[in-house]
Amino acid sequence: MYAQFFGNYLLSRGAITGEQLIQAMQKKSASRMRLGTLAMHAGYMTAHEVEQVVAMQTQQDARFGELAVREGYLTEEQVTELLKSQSPDFLQLGQTLVDEGILNNQQLQDLMLEYQSENELQENDYSYETMDSINHLVENFFANAQRPLSTHEIAFVRLLFTNLVRFIGDDFTPVTPYLCKEYPTNVCVSQQVNGQFSAKISIDMPKTTCIDFASRYVDEEFSDFNEYVQASLEDFLNLHNGLFNINMSNDFSIELTLTPPMAETAELLTFETEAYLFPIVYPFGIIHFVLEVFKSE
Repeated sequence: MYAQFFGNYLLSRGAITGEQLIQAMQKKSASRMRLGTLAMHAGYMTAHEVEQVVAMQTQQDARFGELAVREGYLTEEQVTELLKSQSPDFLQLGQTLVDEGILNNQQLQDLMLEYQSENELQENDYSYETMDSINHLVENFFANAQRPLSTHEIAFVRLLFTNLVRFIGDDFTPVTPYLCKEYPTNVCVSQQVNGQFSAKISIDMPKTTCIDFASRYVDEEFSDFNEYVQASLEDFLNLHNGLFNINMSNDFSIELTLTPPMAETAELLTFETEAYLFPIVYPFGIIHFVLEVFKSE
């Protein structure tokens, strides 16, 4: 996750362009081995076991290694060994930018030190992301959006970024969020969370972006926009919000309910209160998430 936020930091500083960042994120993502793949290569897990753990991640917010240990597929020592063989995500993006001649080593060092200081990160944070450190990054990310996030909103956004990495891909960069009173739609799907934390969450993107998003989500190649593509957007939104509800129950003892996801037919969404709009840039297009919070106790 540090790479995605570091990418946004580089953009905000004018150190690189959006196109340069997208190219670097693509190359970084292509070269990074997933923990499940490393476990299979080492002979610790079978393909079926890896698929089972991945499926379990659609039911609970947990790391691959954590679930694999719990199910008895890996030991703590094996997870540590496999993690050490992965290049830290944050440093891998920086090295890619240097390899491509976009930054030199001195520029990268200066930017990394400034970023580390601004976000109160320690060097060992780069190789292992903790919930606290990611929460702090999310809080800082929204600091310039006129209204600070509540604890529950931070938990929601942190999980959203995590689910994008898990189910769509880590080659994205979040763009600085802002508050808005209305939003013109393309293809938009919404769902409402009700209870002590009450909010409406919308995901919107052009049809061409929908096709690539759905293709990644279900791991099936779509060529045209159809009902299956739209259903994939609805399923992702429902999956994310369902995991959020589970986390709220486990972490805060708050029970929430969900309405069914629905396609928005209005060309312009208007909000009762100012909503957070935060774009997510992937190589295949821009996804807009809208979070309209009615109540956050």
